Amino acid sequence: MGPRQCEVCKNAQSKYKCPSCLVPYCSLVCFKKHKEIPCAKAVSPKPEPCPIRLPDKSYQVDEPSLVLQKNQLESLAFSIEIREALKDVELQKVIGKIDSSTGAEIELDRAMENELFCEFTEKVLSIISP
Repeated sequence: MGPRQCEVCKNAQSKYKCPSCLVPYCSLVCFKKHKEIPCAKAVSPKPEPCPIRLPDKSYQVDEPSLVLQKNQLESLAFSIEIREALKDVELQKVIGKIDSSTGAEIELDRAMENELFCEFTEKVLSIISP
């Protein structure tokens, strides 16, 4: 399958798909413009479950209400959109840098300047809090 055109601006090659309706878009600007009008969630088959690996290190959370529930984690694990996004080597490096940093909050702030990471977080948020 060849490159697709952005369905929002119709000028650029799409790099991404809307996590809800899978419409192709080229940038964060086009994604935000697309989201001005609510779209329908695409129906996709559930992939085979993968084994859930718990982190080796423990985390202390100041606000327990911010901890994801099992159903939210399962929604992320079964999301084709998230699985596809995580295949991106650049995104893997950004997430790895945050995870291995002693100043994870500072590293997360830096990562939010990366358009690819911002789009990934938007996808995650749309899944865990639709």
